[in-house]
Amino acid sequence: MGKTVLVVDDSVSMRQMVGFTLTNAGYTVVEAVDGQDAVSKLTGGAKPNLVITDLNMPVMDGISFIKHVRAMPDFKFTPILMLTTESADNKKKDGQAAGATGWIVKPFNPEQMLNVVKKVMPG
Repeated sequence: MGKTVLVVDDSVSMRQMVGFTLTNAGYTVVEAVDGQDAVSKLTGGAKPNLVITDLNMPVMDGISFIKHVRAMPDFKFTPILMLTTESADNKKKDGQAAGATGWIVKPFNPEQMLNVVKKVMPG
């Protein structure tokens, strides 16, 4: 498949679950512990085809991270999925306004997540 996904979450277990799901489906996974770590990876040469990010993280939260990514010319059109426990409409609107492509609520179903990933990531 050759597609790379950047997974951004401050929870080690969540990064492992998402990473395991994606790796088993043939994706390459790059992990980051928060938005700032993810920005460092992007500026350091990571070229993901998709970003999956948590909303509530220390240092740089998901909304700030998405705004940062959307300001980077190389990643202006990279699909970004929010994976979070937040399901409130105002949070979703904030995510959309920042540039999120989609929203997955934790706990996630691996099959459902892979279906969303396939929908938003260009073939």
